[in-house]
Amino acid sequence: MDEDANRKPKGHEVGMVLDAMSVEELVERIALLEGEIARLQTAIAARNKTRNDADALFKF
Repeated sequence: MDEDANRKPKGHEVGMVLDAMSVEELVERIALLEGEIARLQTAIAARNKTRNDADALFKF
C-alpha cells in the first residue's frame, strides 16, 4: 500500500476529500475551522477599529 495515501493530512485544505475521515475527525476539522474563523474575525475587527480611529482623528 501507498503510505502517503494512508497518512492523515496535517491541516484542512479547502476541497479535500472527506470520504476517509471518521465522524470524530470531521468534528475536529469543524472545531479547527471555527477557531480560524474567530481569528479572522478578530483581525477584521482590529483593522476596522484602526481605520475608524484614523478617520475620527483626521475628521474636521
